[in-house]
This record gives sequence, C-alpha cells and structure tokens, in this order.
Amino acid sequence: MTDPVFFRPSGPLDLAEVARLVGGRLASGDPAATVNRVAPLDQAGPGDLTFFENPRYLAQFKATTATACIAAEKHAAAAPAGTAVIVAAQPYRAIALVMQRLFPDATRLKGPWGDDGVSPAAHVHPTARLEDGVTVEPGAVIGAGAEIGAGTRISANAVIGAGVRFGRDGFVGPTASVTHALVGNRVTIHAGVRIGQDGFGFAMGAGGHLKVPQIGRVVIQDDVEIGANTTIDRGSNRDTVIGEGTKIDNGVQIGHNVTIGRHCVLVAQTGISGSTELGDYVALGGQAGIAGHLKIGAGAQISGASSVKDDVPAGERWVGVPAQPIRGWMREQTALKRLAAATKGERES
Repeated sequence: MTDPVFFRPSGPLDLAEVARLVGGRLASGDPAATVNRVAPLDQAGPGDLTFFENPRYLAQFKATTATACIAAEKHAAAAPAGTAVIVAAQPYRAIALVMQRLFPDATRLKGPWGDDGVSPAAHVHPTARLEDGVTVEPGAVIGAGAEIGAGTRISANAVIGAGVRFGRDGFVGPTASVTHALVGNRVTIHAGVRIGQDGFGFAMGAGGHLKVPQIGRVVIQDDVEIGANTTIDRGSNRDTVIGEGTKIDNGVQIGHNVTIGRHCVLVAQTGISGSTELGDYVALGGQAGIAGHLKIGAGAQISGASSVKDDVPAGERWVGVPAQPIRGWMREQTALKRLAAATKGERES
C-alpha cells in the first residue's frame, strides 16, 4: 500500500521570507536557508520549520534538529546549535501564517470527489440559481429557489434546502444539510452538520405535548466555521443567529432562537439551550452546558464541563457545576480540601 500525502507544500520558503511573513526577525541562522515542511518539535529535521511556545516542551525544543524554529524572544537563547531561530511575539499564530502560505489547499477545502463544476450526478432544481464557479459534487441536492454564490463547494450527498441563500467562497462537507438558512461568505460547514432543522419546541400538558411550529431561520454571518456533526436549530419565532468569525467545534448543539456574537469559540460537545444570548468573543470550553434564556456577556469564558444556569457578566471567568465565578469556586475547593484533611486527621487520631 502506498503512503498518500494529502497536502503538498507549494514550494520552499527561505528564512528571511518566513520572518517577514510572521512580522518577526531572524535571531540566528542563514537568511537564505529554506524550509518546505512544518513538523512538531520532536519530529522535525532538516528542511523542517517548527515552533515553540509552551514551556512544557522546553526539553524537546532544546533537542530539536529542525532547520528553523519560531519562538518568543525570551526562549531564543535555548535553541540548539544548528537550528535557526525566528523570533515572533506569538509563535502559534506565526506558524499558522506560514502553514497557510505553504499549504494553501488545507484552507481551500475540496469535497471527496475533488472535481470542479456541477456534476451530472448532482440534483439541482431548475429554479435554483448558481453563480459561476460553484462546484456541486455527485449526489448533492440543491433545492428549489436556492441561491449559491461563486466559489462555493457543495460536497457529495450534501443537501441545500429550498430557498436557502448561501454566500461566496464557502464549503459544505459531505452529507451536511442546510435548510431554512441565510449563510454569508467564506463559511465552512464540515461533514454531517445539520443546520435549520426544527427547534425542540413543545407546549407540554397532561393530555400530551403540542408541537410549536418553528417558523424562524438560521442566519450565519461571514467567516464562520462549523465543525463536523454540529446541529443548529432554526428559530421558533425569531432567527437563530451565528455572528461573524465565530468558530464552532465538532458535536456542538445550538438550540432555537440562540444568538451568538462575533468571534466566539465553542469547543466540542458544548450545548446551548434555546433563546440564550452570547456576546462577542465569548469562549465556551468542551462539554459546557448553557441553560436557556440566559445572557453571557462579551468576553466571558466558561470552563469545560461547567453547567451555567445564571447570567454571566461580561469579561468574567466561570467554572463548576453549577458554574460560578472562578475565584469563588477556588475558595470553595480550598475549603473543601481543608475540611477533608481535618476530617481525615480526626478519624486517624
């Protein structure tokens, strides 16, 4: 069996160009030396570029055989002989810039079929409108009256529902479905995502649960990325809104009428109940649960596996079950440890 390479470098970069690209400076090494691969510290060798940011990996940094390493100023002196150092204020962001230059195909996703254009095996309704440069792969369905902007790729077996508006230069992964939605430009939707299905709305009663019609939409603004198997319900009587630049991990659930601000980060298995509002730049850790009808203020951070049942003021960090401000939680943990130690001492005496 051959060993496939899915992302090939676009060509070598010399170290002077790397330094310019990341807004840094070459602290040591030959500016004409070149790199054409990116590798982690413990696997990098000649021809590779790596980066060092987390002090936990200092030993690997000191032992690396990479041609060059991007590091902060305070760590530059720890680099091994023979490894050039490019100093940058934020090494992780710097390596991301280099990878975008070296591997442009990794940010311009293609579906599994790989060919451009509208496949004869796709199902495009006669009333759908596709701008020039749209790709629709085999098995994909484009519904009646849907509109898709130039440069967008619809992968195999994906579904774009009737009347959906989808912007330019986007990507819809295999088997994903988008219905009842208005989607902006440069939006990436990974495999298995479900957007626009019914919200979970029932008027409960002793005689049975009466379904509440879900008549809203999902509005997704520009530059949003949505991870595999995430679900975003359409609104019940208003829109569910995802703000521009927001990044959503795999397996996230967003309920009806939720409003998410700009540039938020939602990590895997997060759940947000209906009608909750997140301000701009909110970060939710993995498996965080947010109850319905809450307001999470701009810049707030919720730790992973926390359960939020109250409004969170802007800029605060909350943790725990139920979640609370981190300072109060830490005091409680310290008190519990002291109590446990004292109880243990009493039992042993």
